[in-house]
Amino acid sequence: MTSLDDFARLSGKLYVDGHWVASSSTEQFDVIEPATEDRLGRIADATDAEIDQAIDIANRARKVWCKQDPRSRAVILHDIAATIRRDKALYAECMTREEGKPFKESVDEISWCATAIDYYAELARHETGRIAGATVPGQFHFSIKEPLGTIVIVLPFNFPLVLLCWEASAALAAGNAVIVKPHEQTSLTTLKFMEIFQTLPPGLLQVVTGTGRVGQRLIASSGTHGVAYTGSVAVGQAVARTCAESFKPCLIEASGNDPFIVMPSAPLDMAVRGAAFAAYLNCGQVCTSAERFYVHDAIHDEFVEKLVEETRRLRIGNGLDQVDLGPLATRKQRDRYEGMLARARQQGAKVAIGGGRPADLNRGWFVEPTVLTGVTPDMEIINEEPFGPVAPICRVKSFDEALTLANRSRYGLGANLYSLDMEETFRAVDEIESGILWVNAPLLDNDALPFGGRKLTGTGRQLGPEGLQQFQNTKFVMIDPKASNQDFWWYPYKKEEAFKRG
Repeated sequence: MTSLDDFARLSGKLYVDGHWVASSSTEQFDVIEPATEDRLGRIADATDAEIDQAIDIANRARKVWCKQDPRSRAVILHDIAATIRRDKALYAECMTREEGKPFKESVDEISWCATAIDYYAELARHETGRIAGATVPGQFHFSIKEPLGTIVIVLPFNFPLVLLCWEASAALAAGNAVIVKPHEQTSLTTLKFMEIFQTLPPGLLQVVTGTGRVGQRLIASSGTHGVAYTGSVAVGQAVARTCAESFKPCLIEASGNDPFIVMPSAPLDMAVRGAAFAAYLNCGQVCTSAERFYVHDAIHDEFVEKLVEETRRLRIGNGLDQVDLGPLATRKQRDRYEGMLARARQQGAKVAIGGGRPADLNRGWFVEPTVLTGVTPDMEIINEEPFGPVAPICRVKSFDEALTLANRSRYGLGANLYSLDMEETFRAVDEIESGILWVNAPLLDNDALPFGGRKLTGTGRQLGPEGLQQFQNTKFVMIDPKASNQDFWWYPYKKEEAFKRG
């Protein structure tokens, strides 16, 4: 069976209680392949009744799952990770067709799914609480980690499977159930990926497709107990407001606008290669993309010249061919991105290379990777998230100026520095306002360390112990095994402890 056959089979389906079931919804939406503009299939806008049913099933399943010991849960999760490694090419093809990224990037993403699952399978066996010294002789004081309950995960289109696994593996390892609301563009791949999780108890991990209405109902329900959302600032704020009504814990990653600083001590050829990768990976559709470049005046012209040459070498086309860049994921995304480029030109930016659509690609949402010069710090292209393959370059006169401009943003996800000057490096560590800092090595992640940001980027962390804690409640326990007398602080209070008058 081909991926196209799978998409046809999964069209209009939900994944509920361990089975793919046809939705009763009369509202369905086409999924368009971004490289060809062909229709891949349709997704259902799940009904309220279907959403509520999935919540009820999840709450039944989690009560059984959380009673399993962490080691038994880990064995199941490790087996899932092994299956992912074995079959990653199958799911990579689906992702490339539906999202557009080069097949190599899709394979990488699915490989990262496996490492995250393995990491949390083991971490959850260790992060179960701690013992503290008792404040009263003979007592036993400790804390335990408990699952929150049923977790809602609302996903974007750009990394639909690895973000699912970062969050779902932590939630499942902690003993929770999970309901996924995938992005409309990548729902079919997410449904296909559920084959991997069939060894889980039925209902423990479910997928309910549809529009934002589906996500909102899941989030607002009293039957869900935690939320992980990745997407826009406006929707992230709405999610946070809904969660605040019941103090429901929420993890929100809501955009970035990452600076990329290049200083004279940097090895320029490496800085240029790093810059191209940081700006153009997944056609620029990465929340940690480098989206504003601050290049020291002493090397600015040479850096631009080399980046233009690096950009010229990149191959653009269908992600299933031998290419470096695929298309943008949707027509809407291309329209938005091209609008930002047009306004940057109107505001005075100059196109050093790119700026249009590839002349030899007449179908699909393709755009050229672009280098902009003459960019000033007040331009929209610098202050908003383009989410496309563009490197807008500002000229700076000093490291101090670069730091000031790097921090002059409403967002604070990641930041990049190319420099071999140790003083500059450690100043960046101390002074840049971000959740992540890459020095001479852009865009790498580490399962064992936290991913997240500051300011309007959102709240909470994925990965690392912090990512597990997002889906855990901590309970403090005090035990007196003898039920001994507590007169040192019980009633009646002693006369000598009372306030003495006059």
